[in-house]
Amino acid sequence: MPLLESLSEIAHASHCTDSTRFHEVAQQAFEDQKSFVRAILDSKLVDEQEFLRGLAGWLEIPWWNEPITTVAAPLREKVPARIALRHHVVPLQLNEDGIWIAIYDPFDLLARQTLPSTLPERIFYVMSTRTQLLQALRQGYGIGAETFEALLEGRTGVDDGSEVKQETNVLDLEDSEASVVKFVNQILREALDQRATDIHVEPMADDLRIRYRIDGVLHEVPVPPNIKVLQSSVISRLKIMAHLDIAERRLPQDGRINLELEGKPIDVRVATIPSVAGESVSLRLLGQERFTFERLGLDAEAQTRIRSLLAMPNGIILLTGPTGCGKSTSLYTFLSSLNTKERRIVTIEDPVEYKLPGVIQIAVKPEIDLTFANGLRSILRGDPNVIMVGEMRDRETAEIAIRGALTGHLVFSTLHTNDAIGGITRLVDMGVEPFLVANSVRAFIAQRLVRVLCARCKKPVEHSPGYLRQIGFPAEHAGKLLGAVGCDHCRHTGYEGRAAIFEICVISQQMQDLITQNRPASVLRQVAIEEGMVPLRPYGWSKAIAGLTTVEEVVRVTASDLEMAEE
Repeated sequence: MPLLESLSEIAHASHCTDSTRFHEVAQQAFEDQKSFVRAILDSKLVDEQEFLRGLAGWLEIPWWNEPITTVAAPLREKVPARIALRHHVVPLQLNEDGIWIAIYDPFDLLARQTLPSTLPERIFYVMSTRTQLLQALRQGYGIGAETFEALLEGRTGVDDGSEVKQETNVLDLEDSEASVVKFVNQILREALDQRATDIHVEPMADDLRIRYRIDGVLHEVPVPPNIKVLQSSVISRLKIMAHLDIAERRLPQDGRINLELEGKPIDVRVATIPSVAGESVSLRLLGQERFTFERLGLDAEAQTRIRSLLAMPNGIILLTGPTGCGKSTSLYTFLSSLNTKERRIVTIEDPVEYKLPGVIQIAVKPEIDLTFANGLRSILRGDPNVIMVGEMRDRETAEIAIRGALTGHLVFSTLHTNDAIGGITRLVDMGVEPFLVANSVRAFIAQRLVRVLCARCKKPVEHSPGYLRQIGFPAEHAGKLLGAVGCDHCRHTGYEGRAAIFEICVISQQMQDLITQNRPASVLRQVAIEEGMVPLRPYGWSKAIAGLTTVEEVVRVTASDLEMAEE
């Protein structure tokens, strides 16, 4: 087969990693009458740019060297979303000579037949990478643009979403019927593909904004123009999926959605907030996580200290930090490591974020007086070995937890404080006696999440000595630092994923004495450091020196209130 032989030669020149596998993929695509260019790129056997450049040269199709980032509005009007997104073609420019269209699959004959029937202008084809074209389509047309376009063409007016029917919550995007259900599914699927942890659907005065939180940072999502007309329908669909009252738009509501993506269950927490521009909906995406110490990214010394704490038969271990710093993930990791047939583990949470097999988990329900304090009292009567309290919010809960620790139970909980030592002062400020804190708490662990540098584009970077002195970075390690660059793989952020940094304060005999004496936090902190506690920022420096993150990222997540005020 001459075509296959030519493709093999191009693949070989494109650093093909497995020639035999390449032939199998291409042959299977031919037999199935599918796009073999897409099949080859999906197999990741070749370097995408080199393979497509070679293909363009062989077919004598010009290569577009300029960056393609979006699609201008006049060009979107010329090439509708349903055509651009179905065939992965991007209109680049239009003048008196004709229109330039970027493609990556020159063998898509259907696209070559459809475009001339849609465009009266002369068409000039050029080639570019698939990654660049797909990102330009997403940025230019917006998520779900073809569904939105079809909906508008079939609409007679703007409905309120009350006719949206409850269907299975499987994220099926193969349904050919354009509907609000499919449009919402596309938003959810895109968020999961982008590794988002949160989705925010936010009505504005003249627009509907959708944002994803990825690696702890909010990113605005490109959406089709005029999406405001679907605001009520989209929000009603989400409320129906979460089993909320779609008629109630004046009060906040909370619910859950159980999704399924490619056979994998995904739990979604939903919260609505009434605003002057309409209801805002926030969704927290919770997949089926595997809670292991490897995921936490602890160094050997920190892991040894934490494992020794978990081996204790009783006492309280408190995690501290702001919302979204990974405390829940750490708690679930600790519980998973202790989850054996010999231990009875009971938790009370608000809400239950992840379900742990073999663990009895209770959700707080204030409306029926099932609070942390009342739930904890009942748990202590149920013969537990290990207890987890989602948060110590008040003196009553703290004192019951302390009582449990002093009577032979291992208790885990969280506090909202900036550092480990702040946990001590917070408990005392709640009204807990210092001697009770000293005798019951085994350790305070503060943590933050730093974004991890993209492995594909990170590169060495230089910082001025003055800046490094200002932030307290050890100058002798300045030559080891890497910086964020940005590439197609990481959505041009320079980061992909997150890792935790910790501050572990183990309560020694000396610390117990100082806490009982009600000594100030500065004294407690100094003694803790002398006894081996590594503060958050120096711990973060070790991650930067190892090339895992940047000093800017460490500074961002460890900045004190004073530093933020100065900035």
